[in-house]
Amino acid sequence: MTAMTSTPDASATPSPSAAPFRRRLELIVAAVGFAAAAVLQGGFAFVISRADDQALQESVLPALRAAGLEVADADAHVALNTLAGWFGFSLILIALLCAIGWFFAAYRPRRRSTGWWFFGAGLACLFGTQLVLYPVAFLFFLSAALFAVRTPIPGSSK
Repeated sequence: MTAMTSTPDASATPSPSAAPFRRRLELIVAAVGFAAAAVLQGGFAFVISRADDQALQESVLPALRAAGLEVADADAHVALNTLAGWFGFSLILIALLCAIGWFFAAYRPRRRSTGWWFFGAGLACLFGTQLVLYPVAFLFFLSAALFAVRTPIPGSSK
């Protein structure tokens, strides 16, 4: 009787290219950007909307003038509340775009088009803050660029 030798099945051993593709770096960069936007935009909107006219005159206006922004005393309350409203609205838009981007990145990490959601979040951060938070917007643009540049290995599963 001859003994049957079993040959290892090539499909039984996982190949390195079959490893799941994750977008961990892109999501971390976008999360850091969203956390910075939430702290800076949300903090500004919260402080300005909760401050009364006297607090604005005593603490916020001197700080703005020291930064080189001239705001008339009569228009300060309206101008700062309008700016806080823009910051708050753009923060909500950024949160929505990031949530959609995170969902698609987790659901279909191989799609490169998911980066457009983070690009939109960067534009919302950039224009919603009137170009003030360009370093934070850069993080969203970096995340979108990583989606475009990093590609899965062809022929890998999923």
